[in-house]
Amino acid sequence: MTGNRRRALVVDVVVMGAGIAGLAAAHALTAAGLSVSVHEARNRVGGRLLSSTHDDGAIDLGATWFWPDEPLVRALTDDLGLATHPQALSGDALFEVDQRGPQRLAGNPLDVPSARFALGAQALAAGLADRLRPGTLHLVDPVSGVRIDEDGTVVVEAAGGPVTAGHVVLALPPALAVEAITFSPALPAPIRDLAASTAVWMGGVVKAVAVYDRPFWRDAGLAGSAMSHLGPFRELHDHSGPGGSPAALFGFAAAAQFDGAAPEQIATAFGHQLARLFGPAAADPRHIHALDWSRELHTSPRAPSPRASTATYGHPLFQQPVAGRIHWASTETAPDHAGHIEGAIRAGTQAARTITRLAVAGTTGTARGDRQERSCTN
Repeated sequence: MTGNRRRALVVDVVVMGAGIAGLAAAHALTAAGLSVSVHEARNRVGGRLLSSTHDDGAIDLGATWFWPDEPLVRALTDDLGLATHPQALSGDALFEVDQRGPQRLAGNPLDVPSARFALGAQALAAGLADRLRPGTLHLVDPVSGVRIDEDGTVVVEAAGGPVTAGHVVLALPPALAVEAITFSPALPAPIRDLAASTAVWMGGVVKAVAVYDRPFWRDAGLAGSAMSHLGPFRELHDHSGPGGSPAALFGFAAAAQFDGAAPEQIATAFGHQLARLFGPAAADPRHIHALDWSRELHTSPRAPSPRASTATYGHPLFQQPVAGRIHWASTETAPDHAGHIEGAIRAGTQAARTITRLAVAGTTGTARGDRQERSCTN
């Protein structure tokens, strides 16, 4: 639904954010028999799972890998029937210290065994979204306010109209939540300050992906991995699909290196660095995609705290519902695997378990027989 005001919704739970954490929470809550309304500011699902599809496969502009010790990602991938393939590891890595040129290392110490998604990481989110009941997901519907009334009822102000619920899941970065949403009553100072000082995963990162006709670096026995102290991209990896198609290299850089430069400028800088590292063949990519996550309106706060740190990931306060009604669920709040897709899924499912337990105890605050009004005004 975009742009139209709907009638007021009444549900058991409002989920803010249709990234993998929010969708995992919504799926678990629906499976438990609770009514859910998911509100996403963007016109797509996935959040920091963002994939671009090409004729010969997909590339990821956000989250890329998952690892053998992450069972929830594997279970969801298998459940959705999504194909995966191992990250390419073979060959030698490059190490660039100064202007004398890159040094070739014996082997590849920069990569570890991991898996990638054949259709891109965003396919995880798309698969979960497809399983939601019709009328559950509302795109281009940002939330601006959350009010808890004296009787414990939660009223959520979304762009498409108000939603009344018993519980709210904040499935977005905590720092973004406290900047973009007005809470009434105000959040307690300790949790507000904690949220504001929690760094957004990928929030200070630029990612660029160069797509080629073929993985030429493998002909030279290179792994496609590099570590550079000259930059601007510090860390680079092979981003090719299964069998080397699509052939691609990607890199991470600190967003501060580019100071808000346009994507075209970032792409040009990445292309020059690839040619410097991998030689003339790298100078002719089919195309380069670049994304500065620090400038993504619905990912990073406009005024991030200078004290923002990953040290607060999984903090105990994030495990406690605010006023028994507001639940945190993002990869930053996960006690385990924070900063990974696994952490986001864990945070979403944990919030759903907590709400389900409270619902069984009869504290949802909504009428179980009058779940949801899905009608829209045209």
